[in-house]
Amino acid sequence: MGSCKFSMFSFLCLIIILVVVSGEESPQFVKDRISLLSFRSGIVLDPEGALESWNSSSNHVCHWTGVRCDNASDRVIQLDLSGLSLHGRISPILANLSSLLVLDLSRNFFEGHIPAELGYLFQLRQLSLSWNLLGGNIPEELGFLHQLVYLDLGSNRLAGDIPAPLFCNGSSSLEYMDLSNNSLTGKIPLKNECELSALRFLLLWSNRLVGRVPRALSKSTNLKWLDLESNMLTGELPSEIVRKMPKLQFLYLSYNDFVSHDGNTNLEPFFASLVNSSDLQELELAGNNLRGEIPPIIGNLSTNFVQIHLDENLLYGSIPPHISNLVNLTLLNLSSNLLNGTIPLELCRMGKLERVYLSNNSLSGEIPAALANISHLGLLDLSKNKLTGPIPDSFANLSQLRRLLLYENQLSGTIPQSLGQCVNLEILDLSRNKISGIIPSEVAGLKSLKLYLNLSSNHLHGPLPLELSKMDMVLGIDLSSNNLSGSIPPQLGSCIALEHLNLSGNVLEGLLPATIGQLPYLKELDVSSNQLSGNIPHSLEASPTLKHLNFSFNKFSGNTSNKGAFSSLTIDSFLGNEGLCGEIKGMPNCRRKHAHHSLVLPVLLSLFVTTLLCIFAYPLALRSKFRRQMVIFNRGDLEDEDKETKDLKHPRISYRQLIEATGGFSASSLIGSGQFGHVYKGVLQDNTRIAVKVLMTVIQQMIQCPLAQLMDCCVDLSATLPLVKPIVDQAVVRFAPSGMPVYYNKIWSDVILELIELGLICTQNNPSTRPSMLEVANEMGSLKQYLSSPPPLLIDEAYPKASA
Repeated sequence: MGSCKFSMFSFLCLIIILVVVSGEESPQFVKDRISLLSFRSGIVLDPEGALESWNSSSNHVCHWTGVRCDNASDRVIQLDLSGLSLHGRISPILANLSSLLVLDLSRNFFEGHIPAELGYLFQLRQLSLSWNLLGGNIPEELGFLHQLVYLDLGSNRLAGDIPAPLFCNGSSSLEYMDLSNNSLTGKIPLKNECELSALRFLLLWSNRLVGRVPRALSKSTNLKWLDLESNMLTGELPSEIVRKMPKLQFLYLSYNDFVSHDGNTNLEPFFASLVNSSDLQELELAGNNLRGEIPPIIGNLSTNFVQIHLDENLLYGSIPPHISNLVNLTLLNLSSNLLNGTIPLELCRMGKLERVYLSNNSLSGEIPAALANISHLGLLDLSKNKLTGPIPDSFANLSQLRRLLLYENQLSGTIPQSLGQCVNLEILDLSRNKISGIIPSEVAGLKSLKLYLNLSSNHLHGPLPLELSKMDMVLGIDLSSNNLSGSIPPQLGSCIALEHLNLSGNVLEGLLPATIGQLPYLKELDVSSNQLSGNIPHSLEASPTLKHLNFSFNKFSGNTSNKGAFSSLTIDSFLGNEGLCGEIKGMPNCRRKHAHHSLVLPVLLSLFVTTLLCIFAYPLALRSKFRRQMVIFNRGDLEDEDKETKDLKHPRISYRQLIEATGGFSASSLIGSGQFGHVYKGVLQDNTRIAVKVLMTVIQQMIQCPLAQLMDCCVDLSATLPLVKPIVDQAVVRFAPSGMPVYYNKIWSDVILELIELGLICTQNNPSTRPSMLEVANEMGSLKQYLSSPPPLLIDEAYPKASA
C-alpha cells in the first residue's frame, strides 16, 4: 500500500545510479529500464503495492512485477499490469519499449487520453487497455500497428468516430477487436476495398454507432463472434453478410433499429441465411421493430443452439411447433410480442430447457401439464397472456423450478397444494387471475421463497396461514385485493428479511400486531381497506426503515403522532379511520374531540365535593379535635365547646381583614402545611388571635384563589366574590379549548362563580345560614339547565352582527 509519486530529483538520482551500475548492459536495455521508471512516475496510486519491486536498483528489470524480457535480446517484450487497481496516466514514453509485444494495462484506473505514441510500437501484437477511465478519441496512429492480433479498448469513456485505419490498414493479422461499452459514434468504417480476413471476434456493443452493417464484413469468413448490440444501426437484418460466416457461433444484434425483409414482414430470409452456420449457439434479435411470423425454418437451425432471444419485437402468429427441433436449447425468449394461439405441446419435448419466457403476448388456452416433463426447468414466465383453466398439479415435478410467473392471465381453480413440493422456488407470482379457495399451508410454508410471494387480485378467502411465518428469507409478500379474513398473525414478525408487505383490500380484522413494526428491514406496509381496529402500534412509528405506510379505511383509533416513520406521511395514509386523532396535518386534534372535558371534569368534581361537604363536613367538624385546636382564642380563655356552639356569636371577617391580620399570608405567619393547604396565624385589629386555613381546591388550576375558612367564622361573600371573578374570567379564557363559541366563556364563568359561592355557603358554621339539600339540588338543576340551554340574549350579545 502506498503512493507512487516520484520527485524529479529522486528520479534523476535513480537514473544516474542505473547508468553507473549498468556495467555491460546494452544501451537499449538501459533505455527500456529508464522508460519503465518514467512510466512509473505517472502512476499516482498503487494501493496493492504491486510495483514495490520496481524501487530497488539491485533488482533486475526482468524480475520487476509485470515485466517480461526476451532472453536472447535482453529486451522488454511484455508489460502486463492488469487488474492491479493502479491510478494515474499512461506515459507516452512507453513508445520507447520498441521490442514490446504485449501491453496489458486493463482493469485499472488510468485516466486521460490514449497516447498516440503507442502507435509506434510496431512489434506490438496485443494491446489491452479495457476497463479503465480513458477518454477522448481513439488515436489514428493505432492503425499503424500492422502486427496487431488482439486489440481491446472496451469499457472506457472513449468518444468520437472509429478511426478508419483501425479497420482498413492492410493488416491481415487482426483476430480480436473490442471497442464495446464506450460512446463511439459514426458508422462502422469498413470500406468495400478493405478486408479483415483473420478477424474472429468483433465486439462493438453499447456505443452510438449508426448506419448499416458494412457489406465488407462478409469477407471476414472466419468470424465466430459478432456483437453489434445496443447501437443505432439500421437497415434490413444482414442476411447476405452472415450467410458467408459458416463458423459463426454468437450473433448479437439486439436493441438496434433493424427490420425484417420485404418491408418488415418476412423473417424467413434471415433465418435461412443461418442454416449453414452449423456451430451457431446463441442468437439475439431482441428490442428491434421486427415484424412477421416466426418461420418454420427456425427448426432447421443448428442443433447446437443454446439460446434464442426474439423478445420485444412485433412478431405475430403462433409459435411454430418446429422450434422443438432445437433439442439442446436452454433458453427461449419470445416475450413482449404479438403472438397468439396456444402453447405448443411440442415444447415439452425440449428436455434441456432451463428458462422459458412467453410473457406479454396474447397466448390462450390452458397451460400444458406436460411442461412438467421439462425436468431442468428453472424459470417459467407465462404472465400477461390470456391463459385459462387451472394451474397444473404436475408442476410439483419441477424440482428445479425457481421462478414461476403466471400473473395477469385468466387462470381459475385453486392454488395446487402440490406447489409446496417445489422446494427451490424463489418467486411465486399468481396475481391478477381468478384463482379461488384458500392459501394452502404447503405453499405458505415454502421456506425457499427468497424474493417475493404475490397472490394479489384473486378470489382467495379464509385466514392468513400461520405457515407464512416460515418464509424467513422472502423480501416481499403481496396478498392484497382478495377476501382474506380473520386476524393478522403476530408470527409474521418471524419473516425477518421482509421489506414489502401488502395485505390491503381484504376483510382482515382485529389488532395490527406490534411485531410487524419490529421487522428489521421493512420498507413498505399497506393494510388499507380492511376492518382492523385498535391503536396503530408504536413499533411502526419507531421503525428506522419504514418509508411507505397506508392505514386508510379501517377502524383504527387513538392518538397518532408525526414522529419517526410517520413524519413523512400525509393524511392520505390515514383516511377513513374516524377514531384516529393526532398531529398529522389534516387529522383531528385529539383534544378537540373531548373539547369540553377540560372544564366539565373540574366542575363535576366541584359539584360532588360541594354536596359531600354539605352532608358530612359540618357534623364531623363539630367532633373534630382539629376544631377544638382551631377555635378562636379570646384573650387566652378557652370556653366550653358545647356552650360555644350554641351561644358564640361569630363575627364576619372580610378578605381584606385576613390579608392585614396575616401580613399578606407571609411566610413568617405560616404555622403548618398539609396535603390540602396551609395554616397561617394572625391578629385582628381588636387583638383577636386567629388561625386561617387556606384550602387548595380541585379547581385551583383554573382559579388561583385561596379559600380562607375558619371553623368559627365565615368569609364575607360580598367582599370575596368580586375579587375572585376577574381571576375566573381570565382562567376560562386561558384554558378554553380551541373552536369553542365566544358566549361559552361567559357561561362557564357564571357557572364556576355560582359553584364557588354555593360551596362557601354550604360551609357556613351557623346551620341557619346553610342551604338545605333541596335548595342545593334545585341550584344544581338550574346550573345544568343554564349549561345546556344558554339564554338567546346571551348568544345575541356574543354575535351582534349575526343577530342583526
